[in-house]
Amino acid sequence: MEVQQARAFLVVAEELHFGRAAKRLHMAQPPLSRLIRQLEADLDGTLFERNTRHVSLTPQGEALIEPARELVLLAERIKDVVRKSKAGEVGRARIGFAGASVNQAVGELARQIRRKRPGISLELYSSQFSHVGLEKVLDGSLDLVIGRWDFLPPGISSRITAVEELLIALPENHPLAACDAVSAEDLADEAWVVLPGGAGATLPNRLNTLAVNAGFVPRIVQVAPDSWTLVVLVGAGVGISLILSSVRDNVPSRGVVYKPLKQEQRPVEVRLIWRRGDVNPAVQAVIEISESVLPVPDLATPEQVAGRLADASLE
Repeated sequence: MEVQQARAFLVVAEELHFGRAAKRLHMAQPPLSRLIRQLEADLDGTLFERNTRHVSLTPQGEALIEPARELVLLAERIKDVVRKSKAGEVGRARIGFAGASVNQAVGELARQIRRKRPGISLELYSSQFSHVGLEKVLDGSLDLVIGRWDFLPPGISSRITAVEELLIALPENHPLAACDAVSAEDLADEAWVVLPGGAGATLPNRLNTLAVNAGFVPRIVQVAPDSWTLVVLVGAGVGISLILSSVRDNVPSRGVVYKPLKQEQRPVEVRLIWRRGDVNPAVQAVIEISESVLPVPDLATPEQVAGRLADASLE
């Protein structure tokens, strides 16, 4: 049974008069009669008893009323789902993020999406380091990722959601722990604990730049799987680490102190990234909500903000 047939059958069943039913359906009576006869042929059963003076439902017709009504309602729901999908009111968005350093931002974004667009199914994937997350956005296995990149490929659009400070994490009994700030040259002989690196990953790039400018090659003794483990390793005296202010603010750090560098460092930008040209309305809705939940940070200068907004308009 097609939806058009179901609608016509239900109107005839309500009116029990082909003329009145045809008028309600905005069609002529002969096409309506042919449609009902075709439906009876398709179902191999008589739905109406009719003569020149009377139309009534057969038992088969009575039995068909509820299934026909369900079919019409389902068709209407499908249309409504498609309409809402086009408007970004329903759909699916998959967001990756590294972990503890952006947990608060991701949590607030998820709460606001749930409040403003409850029809969007938001899937969150943690432990997505920036280089891994970028690859997954490019191959389509994730829609958006919150992370840090010094370089992004042309196929990616982004917006800045936060600005962070680079710090040196030291064991609390380290000779430099009492200093207000540390010099990069004083770190030349240190053992380093780092996070996994990859193309465009911010922290490995910044550590390499820091070391080159200070005239040394960092001696990496361990690669930690995540920020939690990295902080534990630093606290245990395994080594020191170049780390972000968000880690200091969000990860328990017993036995660890954080010191700024004497050399001025370019702030690290946290970005929300997505595939350029992504036409998924749910993804676009998440991006729009992020603009109010995670606005361009006040730490940026007016010139930086203007430049970023100009870049975004070109994307």
